[in-house]
Amino acid sequence: MTENPAVSAPGPVGRILVVDDDPTVAEVVAGYLTRAGYQVDRAADGRQALARAESFRPDLLVLDLMLPEIDGLEVCRRLRATEHGATLPVVMLTAKGDEADRILGLELGADDYVTKPFSPRELVLRVQSVLRRARAATPPPAPGLLTAGDLTLDPQARRASRNGRELALTLREFDLLAFLLRHPGTAFGREELMQRVWGWDFGDLSTVTVHVRRLREKIEDDPAAPALISTVWGVGYRFDPAAPVSTNPPKG
Repeated sequence: MTENPAVSAPGPVGRILVVDDDPTVAEVVAGYLTRAGYQVDRAADGRQALARAESFRPDLLVLDLMLPEIDGLEVCRRLRATEHGATLPVVMLTAKGDEADRILGLELGADDYVTKPFSPRELVLRVQSVLRRARAATPPPAPGLLTAGDLTLDPQARRASRNGRELALTLREFDLLAFLLRHPGTAFGREELMQRVWGWDFGDLSTVTVHVRRLREKIEDDPAAPALISTVWGVGYRFDPAAPVSTNPPKG
């Protein structure tokens, strides 16, 4: 981990839970986040992380994957099954060569990752970016329902269904589907999707690739031969709905 000068401008108010079994890493990360304006709590293993997430109720989790007791992937999986943890933003800390675990973490709904050794200042910036996006995802007052064929999405309730059956979408999968429904027939590069859906100006583009693949698994008849989210070679992805997208007032 590389230490850089602390971020001088205070970040938005928020509660951050830092989970890492290396006390030096945890102390440095917590110090930078505290100086950036956050209230910080710490956990040293997976069991503590789950207990502190329940009592501390953080706005974001900084989560190391290599943990004693319960590893970070299982922590993320269990949190996603809880009411509070279902939409809790997660920034993972991973070792440089752990690509498979990193991809799995993104599939479980992690919002971003930072590879060790890392700059604490970069981590603070990523935390700020993820929190800004999560807060911007607050539903608008009267959005109307988005429908395309057998897909229905309610931005206000943050619920999506296909053929009347509710889809279990993560925060980012929901945002991505909503964006695609609002822009049918337009091809977007991964960089543009990262900026407009995630709100990030930097980051690993595999984040977008993983979320597109996960979304295809939930809305396509055959994810291996997608008909709705097409790959546009040399560009990125395009949403081709089976029927025109319409916006209707929510029922009730």
